[in-house]
Amino acid sequence: MAEVIQQENIRRRLFKLAAPIFIETLLIMMLGAVDVIMLSRHSDNSVAAVGVVNQIIVLTFLIFEVINLGTSVLCSQYLGAKMHKNVVQVVGVSLLMNLVVGVSVSLFLFGMNETILQWMGLTPELMKDGTDYMRIVGAFAFFQAISLTLSASLRSANKAIYPMMVTVVVNVLNIIGNYTLIFGEFGFPEMGVEGAAISTAFSRGVSMVILFIILFKKHIRKFPLAYFRPFPFKELKNLLKVGLPSAGEQLSYSSSQVVITYFINVLGTEALAARTYSVNIIMFSFLFCIAIAQGGAICIGHLIGEKRPHAAFLLGKYVMKKSVLITVCLSLITALMGPFIFGWLTTNEQIIRMGVTILAIDVILEIGRPINIFATNALRAAGDVNYPFYLGLVVMWSVAVGCGYLFGIHWGWGLAGMWVAFLLDENIRGIVFVRRWYGMKWVKKSFVK
Repeated sequence: MAEVIQQENIRRRLFKLAAPIFIETLLIMMLGAVDVIMLSRHSDNSVAAVGVVNQIIVLTFLIFEVINLGTSVLCSQYLGAKMHKNVVQVVGVSLLMNLVVGVSVSLFLFGMNETILQWMGLTPELMKDGTDYMRIVGAFAFFQAISLTLSASLRSANKAIYPMMVTVVVNVLNIIGNYTLIFGEFGFPEMGVEGAAISTAFSRGVSMVILFIILFKKHIRKFPLAYFRPFPFKELKNLLKVGLPSAGEQLSYSSSQVVITYFINVLGTEALAARTYSVNIIMFSFLFCIAIAQGGAICIGHLIGEKRPHAAFLLGKYVMKKSVLITVCLSLITALMGPFIFGWLTTNEQIIRMGVTILAIDVILEIGRPINIFATNALRAAGDVNYPFYLGLVVMWSVAVGCGYLFGIHWGWGLAGMWVAFLLDENIRGIVFVRRWYGMKWVKKSFVK
């Protein structure tokens, strides 16, 4: 009876975390989707160009995740073990590292924007829109580097509601900025893609400033110099120990998506636009599983810090079942609404036809994806950081990329063939991750001894 009551309390804690993460993630997705929707009123070419650039931006943002993923895991376990000094050290080192890395990435994206897009095989008619967007958004990438660290530290301290509230403000600013600058309203010039980029960069800058204020008022009021003399290299080592393989798994995924985007370029602008529309629509289907997986990972980190691995295991089972059920139902609804959604976004019949087919295939794909999203977060939170990286590296590149080329290009199945390859990738990894979680080898990987 006592165990049942404890599980109910843990689930209440989970949903208290997951609810604001759900809203925040929804709004973050909307931040990208708003650019796509508003640019769809400008031209399909601008949507295709921004889709390629965002693949590169997401890839570079994963460099920041090396530190942020470590921040979330270490802070969760240290807070569970009531090691406050270590929490302060981890957050301080994380902010310093991501400031340095963020500025370096910003300079790289700003200076190399055209060269990178040429490597991606962007066609000449899309190049101007692509370079305009990448030059501006890339130059201010360091805003996102700092914001991600601040959000990770607040979430791990059960203060997920604050990043959510900041994201609400950012979305409102971005929508107003997009409307004003893309279409030239309120006396501003019509700037198209360039306007969308300015609005996105400005919104991220505002987010960083507000998150700093919240951190100092609600979580860590100061960073005593005594905590950093001598420099806490142990915490930096632990951050990298968690972050490098964790970010490596995400880097592998995003790199594979960049290669796949290159393949889709071969299929033509319509396929590229259909893929961009589809990705932004599909994201809303697995939104719930992202939120509950992130909330679950924080709870699992706390439970590991409290030396309660069996409670962590039971919570993981619960999260997996709920994630799969809800995500598949949402993807089915999205697929049924596919013709209406695409008809609203574009008048191009070829894009509509490809997009509707993708949404149908995606229903089966969403069986495996929620398990993978949960497992990578949960195993990482428990300290089992290498397994998701190795599994992702092997399966993503052999199945998603290899079969994607085979089905989509070599056999001529086009974009639908590539989505079949993604379906196989997600479900194969899902099966393996379920076996890993039930095997409970992750119990011995904790950072709190």
